[in-house]
Amino acid sequence: MISHLLYIDPGTGSLFFQAILSAILTLSVFGSKLKLFVLYFIRSIKSRKGNKE
Repeated sequence: MISHLLYIDPGTGSLFFQAILSAILTLSVFGSKLKLFVLYFIRSIKSRKGNKE
């Protein structure tokens, strides 16, 4: 069973390579904005909890 999974044809390999490359490039371009958004979101939740108490 494992021997059938070891072969990756060129089309599938190209698809995997393209998907990995696009994920890396997307994170490098939008990563800083995503990080700032997450930090702002967490801070807003913490400030809401602080106001309720």
